Amino acid sequence: MKKTITTITMIGVFAMIFFALPSENQADSGKVNISLTTTKGTIQLELYPDKAPQTVANFVEYVNAEHFDGTIFHRVIKGFMIQGGGMTKEMQPKPTRKPISIEADNGLKNSRGTIAMARTADPNSATSQFFISTVDNAFLDFKAKTPQGWGYCVFGRVTKGMDVVDAIEGESTGTRAGHQDVPVEIIMIDKATITP
Repeated sequence: MKKTITTITMIGVFAMIFFALPSENQADSGKVNISLTTTKGTIQLELYPDKAPQTVANFVEYVNAEHFDGTIFHRVIKGFMIQGGGMTKEMQPKPTRKPISIEADNGLKNSRGTIAMARTADPNSATSQFFISTVDNAFLDFKAKTPQGWGYCVFGRVTKGMDVVDAIEGESTGTRAGHQDVPVEIIMIDKATITP
């Protein structure tokens, strides 16, 4: 009888351990999927709240507030990146919330297809503007917790639509309203949405 109870107890323990282990799909459920519908096509993003919780939460808040809708990719540099999230087609900056603290020391690299926050010289100045790297940009990676070493915070990557990103990168650019590297053709984010 004692042996039977011990066996049942052990089976119960193993069952608890087995069912407590997350499946691959459950492990991925913490990621946030975003769709950017642009005038050049759709870009699908996968964001990592486990790596950059404040940054992802900030981005999602802007999506939910429809902040990105009607903004343009206002800075495009071949062999580097495309930047958007903050300017209207009239080259007017949209109002933003207060800046967030940088989370660039999360192990993620500014490699091709990653999305990172744009900022000023102040590491803790990112608001709504972001950029997608079109090449590996190791010089933007975190090096040290110093003003020069923080780098830029990667918080996700493109899962579908790199052809759209490459098409945007290939656009001719010029100067408009005092800003350089602005695509001659207006490239707009029509809609940003959270997807399943």
